[in-house]
Amino acid sequence: MTRRDFVASTAAAIPLGAAGKSEFRVYAGTYTRKGGKSKGIYALTFDAANGKLSNAELVAETRDPSFLTIHPNRKYLYAVDESADPKKGVGLSAFEMDAATGKLKKLNEVSSRGTSPCHLLVDHTGKNVVLANYGSGSVAAFPLEADGRLKEAASFIQHEGSSIDPRRQKGPHAHSVNITPDNRFIFVADLGLDQVKVYKLDAAKCQLSPNDPPFAKVHPGGGPRHFNLHPSLKYAYSNSEMGNAVTAFSFDKAKGALTEIQYISTLPAGWKGVSHTAEVLCHPTGKFLYCSNRGHDSIAVFTIGKDGKLTTVEQTPTQGKTPRNFNIDPTGRYLLAANQDSDNIVVFSIDQKTGKLKPTGQSVEVGAPVCLKFLRV
Repeated sequence: MTRRDFVASTAAAIPLGAAGKSEFRVYAGTYTRKGGKSKGIYALTFDAANGKLSNAELVAETRDPSFLTIHPNRKYLYAVDESADPKKGVGLSAFEMDAATGKLKKLNEVSSRGTSPCHLLVDHTGKNVVLANYGSGSVAAFPLEADGRLKEAASFIQHEGSSIDPRRQKGPHAHSVNITPDNRFIFVADLGLDQVKVYKLDAAKCQLSPNDPPFAKVHPGGGPRHFNLHPSLKYAYSNSEMGNAVTAFSFDKAKGALTEIQYISTLPAGWKGVSHTAEVLCHPTGKFLYCSNRGHDSIAVFTIGKDGKLTTVEQTPTQGKTPRNFNIDPTGRYLLAANQDSDNIVVFSIDQKTGKLKPTGQSVEVGAPVCLKFLRV
């Protein structure tokens, strides 16, 4: 049996439009680069009652929609075009979602104001999109029309500086954006600067401004990529892409200040090889942390102590190649791993006592999956 046959045979037969109390639509952002299998954004249906995942359906044909974000009103979806030329006025697109079918209708697109836009969010008021440009190392905020359409950027901040790696850190590389539940602070992990920048957000005016303190440092050469707040809001975590590690921070939610408390490897002791971390996420209970390893092709599992520090549990193979992204379903029972270079999404069950991952046998083919977003059907 070929890998393609295995992927097809293990996909659950759930119609994309099917509805149920435990069912979620999963939108998959992908790379559509030449020679690949993807044509844009795909949607699948996931049943958290049994861990079954449907086959993927193309819901929007669009170029390199690597990362996605969904509006709080559940009517709109926004995607970056990672290969876009900002001089042509593109890089960030708005789509209207069909609630019944999951299909996407493109509304408009605007310039990302930088090169290689790679990550984005909609703030909790639903009034603004905030985006990170990896190539040029900048962050921008875009107001939204009432009908979900994007306006041109109202706030733009260009990062400056470098760090110790002459190959990858000659300049800034903003890699992700995250927001606090109270909508006050935006965190931007910058791989090129070895910093997690902290900005204050004025949602009414769509304006970003540096916080005081304006950033937290990570280990030199680590290259912070993504960032995740602990559900308690007492701690936060950023994975170092180049350092193959996670930095744990204590978090002062009143001041928006991060203070490092730990730096821990995501790889097994003594392992030799080339690997880079990609995604980092806390479990909804706050008991576990997960981080993907591209190269080692695994998900590192940690328990989170009462002090916010991490203890390694295991590294679970993702049954694919290059797990660029993963996500945990809203019930906290399953983790879906997106293996970019083997074109598959694999479902794992989560042990609620230990945090360990176990493959369920569910695997679905999607060309170059990069980002997974859940939406209750």
